[in-house]
This record gives sequence, C-alpha cells and structure tokens, in this order.
Amino acid sequence: MAWQEKLVVPTKGQGLYEFTEKVEVFVRDAGIDIGLLTAFVRHTSCSLLIQENADPDVRRDLDAFFRRLVPPANDPAMRYLVHRSEGADDMPAHIKAALTATSLSIPVTGGRLALGAWQGIYLFEHRDAPHRREILLHLGD
Repeated sequence: MAWQEKLVVPTKGQGLYEFTEKVEVFVRDAGIDIGLLTAFVRHTSCSLLIQENADPDVRRDLDAFFRRLVPPANDPAMRYLVHRSEGADDMPAHIKAALTATSLSIPVTGGRLALGAWQGIYLFEHRDAPHRREILLHLGD
C-alpha cells in the first residue's frame, strides 16, 4: 500500500526551512512499519536537503556558501547569464537547485524515519521573495 500527501512550506526568502516534524507526522499516520519515503519539491528554484538540525550555524554557513558560490545575476561575475526576466535572484536560484536535489529518499523502519541523531529535512529556498512551496510525500511499503 502507498500513501501520499502534499505539504506546503511557506518561506520568507532565501534560507533553509526545516519541516522534519511534518514528515514524521505523515509517516506515523500512515502506519507503515518498513518502507521508503520519497519527498519531491514541485519547483525549479528551491531544493531539498538532509542536514544537521542541532546547530543553527550550519544552516547559516550553508546559506552563505551558496550565496558566494552563485551570486545574484547583477553581480559582475554572472554577466554571462541570459535568463534575467524574473529578477536577479531567479537564474542563480535555478543553478543552486541544479547543484542540490529536488527529491529525497529516506528509509522508514519501525514506523519512523531512519534519520541520524542530528539530521533534519529542509526546504532550501533560493529566491529572495516569500513563496509557498509544495512538497509531495510518497510512502510505500
């Protein structure tokens, strides 16, 4: 049997937004003891990550690293970009999403996510403006 649900994660701009608890509730409600959870984000300018959720400095450092790695389109280093119609953050957001992941697979064992002690599930927003990001969760046994 398989279970599916759509989550909406609101964002306030670039950064990492943890939604582990929402996924844990979905898995618990499904009542599946052993299975595989797939999380898929339905957008091309954000991504999904499994990352440390104990020290907030990790999230800040990751965000800072990606901002340096892929600066806004109006930065002189990015003058080669052609796609600029949706703002200086749009094409860099697509690049960041291409470098990361739009889906995750997480084993479920004993009716729980098999995450490590300090791991959390994050939406990584790459745009400056607030968004409502849709994530599809699929759990099969």
